[in-house]
Amino acid sequence: MKYDTLNEAALKAEIQKDFFSDYNYTVELGRIDFVVAAHNVESKNAILFSEETLLKSILWAEAKQGTTHDIYESFVQLILTIGKERTFEKYLPPKFIGAFDAEKIAFIEYYDVQSVFYQNDFNWNVTPSNHNSKEFKQLLEMSKSALEASSMMFYYEAQKEELKKFIALNFRAGADVTEKIAITKNNFTHVFMNWTKAVKPTIAVDWERVNRAGIISADFFLADLLSRDNESLKDNLFVVLQKTKYELARKIDEETGLFDSKKVGFSDGQKAHREFWAIYERPPKEEYWDEIIERRDLLVPQDIRERKGSFFTPQIWVEKSQQYLEEVLGENWQDENYIWDCCAGTGNLLNGLVNPRNVWASTLDKADVDVMKDRIANGWAMFENHVFQFDFLNDDFAKCPEELQEILNSTEKRKRLVIYINPPYAEAGRKKTVVSKGKNKANVSNNSLVWKKHSDLGLGIRELYVQFLTRIYDDISGCKIGQFSKLKIFEGTAFEKFRNFFCARLEKSFIVPANTFDNVSGNFPIGFFVWDTDIKEKFVETKIDAYDAAGKFLLQKTLSVACSKKITDWISSYDAKSSGKIIGYTGNKGPDIQNTSFLYISVVQKILPNGSLHNDTKYSINKDNLIQICIYLAVRWCITHTWLNDRDQFLYPSGDWESDKEFQLDCIVFTLFHGQNRISTDGGKINYWIPFTEQDVGSKKSFASDFMAKFLRDFKAGKISADKPQPPVPLLLEGEGGELATISNDAQNLPSPARRGSHGLFTKGGEVFSAQAAAVYSAGLELWRYYFETAGDSVNENASFYDIRKYFQGVDGKGRMNNKSGDVRCRTA
Repeated sequence: MKYDTLNEAALKAEIQKDFFSDYNYTVELGRIDFVVAAHNVESKNAILFSEETLLKSILWAEAKQGTTHDIYESFVQLILTIGKERTFEKYLPPKFIGAFDAEKIAFIEYYDVQSVFYQNDFNWNVTPSNHNSKEFKQLLEMSKSALEASSMMFYYEAQKEELKKFIALNFRAGADVTEKIAITKNNFTHVFMNWTKAVKPTIAVDWERVNRAGIISADFFLADLLSRDNESLKDNLFVVLQKTKYELARKIDEETGLFDSKKVGFSDGQKAHREFWAIYERPPKEEYWDEIIERRDLLVPQDIRERKGSFFTPQIWVEKSQQYLEEVLGENWQDENYIWDCCAGTGNLLNGLVNPRNVWASTLDKADVDVMKDRIANGWAMFENHVFQFDFLNDDFAKCPEELQEILNSTEKRKRLVIYINPPYAEAGRKKTVVSKGKNKANVSNNSLVWKKHSDLGLGIRELYVQFLTRIYDDISGCKIGQFSKLKIFEGTAFEKFRNFFCARLEKSFIVPANTFDNVSGNFPIGFFVWDTDIKEKFVETKIDAYDAAGKFLLQKTLSVACSKKITDWISSYDAKSSGKIIGYTGNKGPDIQNTSFLYISVVQKILPNGSLHNDTKYSINKDNLIQICIYLAVRWCITHTWLNDRDQFLYPSGDWESDKEFQLDCIVFTLFHGQNRISTDGGKINYWIPFTEQDVGSKKSFASDFMAKFLRDFKAGKISADKPQPPVPLLLEGEGGELATISNDAQNLPSPARRGSHGLFTKGGEVFSAQAAAVYSAGLELWRYYFETAGDSVNENASFYDIRKYFQGVDGKGRMNNKSGDVRCRTA
């Protein structure tokens, strides 16, 4: 777990950052470990409290490192601390007191324990941390039942979102009455899933036997849900809760001998049950009761058969997408709208929907239809005549069920139709596994009627999910769309024509890591987007919510249509002139960050079988374009690729780089010593990229080329300058998710150039080098020298940076360079 190894101080800091970052906070108030107060609208994350702020305390808490502490004993220690210091007399008491460790946090209203502080004949002058004192044991015995009955416990790993929601509801001005998390007709299925993890394992029953009698775990959940004070409120349930036990109310055939008793208790004394239901408000609104009971079938455990090639939208994102649809369309969106998943696969996206009368599911593959109908036979909440085989990219809507046809043919009803899909993401002509529905169906995307009808939309129409959006927009105008997909349609240059065609309002959206989907390993985002096609609006820019793999909100990312001029357009104007010695080759991959890993420098040029140049090495490098190539590569290489910035575009630079000599030299040094510099002398190739002289590194033989060392000397002397570029587009060179990084995180901590050894570039007048570039250059010089010291008879005087790394790091059984060297001095250099 995230907090297991933290000491108490670090644990408090992490809990504050992860859950209370929007509140005033102090490490100690007197001897209280952890204090949270109301929002500070002027300065969030404030650490220091004013006296006025202390009067607004919401939480006083005890903190313990590790996970072995009894949470109720931690509460008692806190109570003793408050009582001994009489903190409640010096400051206005908080709404809650709490206790937490590395696994969990619990709250109880101060009101529930305040009477303890006014008892007569109690010795408060004891050490609160001494759990063996008579007073500690006395107070624990006196208060434990109240703590168990009234405290609200959250486990960070399993209940992170519930904890955040509880804090948002209750840690705010005017929240005098504690609000628990409400259960509605839209979220009760998701609460059930949490209940099956927390409570179900503690119910002391033989599940196989009760299932044979027709009773399922959902019946126990409904007994809990539809209860007040732990007593069920409905008499038509199969199971009812009676304080500390369940009673099996359904008629049981006694001849089967399934049960000795109809009473069912708990294996843990009802502890997990009490902790779980302490954070939820039950019963839900009475208007939901009958509908929830009628929808018991939604809670039937699904035994979904996974056929080879069938992938599923993870439940966490199914829930999140339905939450976003509810936020856009309203609480009653499932009753007031029709829903059609027209590429349903085995129907996983429809889990949690509660009104099957308004839901349809279709898919291309008959085997998937069979799976869905099998699910229906085993309790899945769908009508069989609402599930059908349909090729959405080719078939006529006349093949749809009549009820659905009526909706599709009505202008007004289409406005209440939600196309809710996670379509395949494959491209035409590419054999790769798609994210949501298995492998690309052969000859679907480039032979579909949608493809043929809209071939004028350019390369973007190759994408299957774009074809789905195209037909929806073209033939079901006015509907709403809730759709998972990659982000290409927003930022890709190949999708400009599609963006001009698809003019719909984007209402709400979020993105998540793609590798949270089954069988997907890519480091890129997948988004969910809610569109209203009835409102004609060309997409320009939006703020999109980003969540991590666990569903934690990270940030709002700006998603916009990038300018048509990119960094790749800029560098294409600097291909090497016909004159001048060619010293290497590089490529011109797409301008987004995902393609950066394919960029490298090579001493040889790749030729395709047809004789044309491979895009990896299409650009030649010589003295005339070396500066520009190094800027191009360094700017792209220095930003770390993440799933969040995967599709971000590098744009056409402004002209400021021309006069910034330090920036230019930084980029040259960065490029010389970057891992993607694959210049090698294998096969007797000449290495033009040695930035030192023979004397600098202690070589006994002359180098085959002194090109780079001479280039750097001439650059310092002002003999070399970058050519004027094409008229620049006034945009910054950037990619969202990271700025141009320094070559070293902390150049001041590296040995100085003087200690590394002298070199003309950074002794007198060395200000041409930035401190970071000087440190990297100096470390490279030490590495070269160390190579010449240790290589002995095997030394290659023309060795490149790549060759030297390979020498120290070695290769594996397949001839690939290892990730690091076993030589400590080499790693230090």
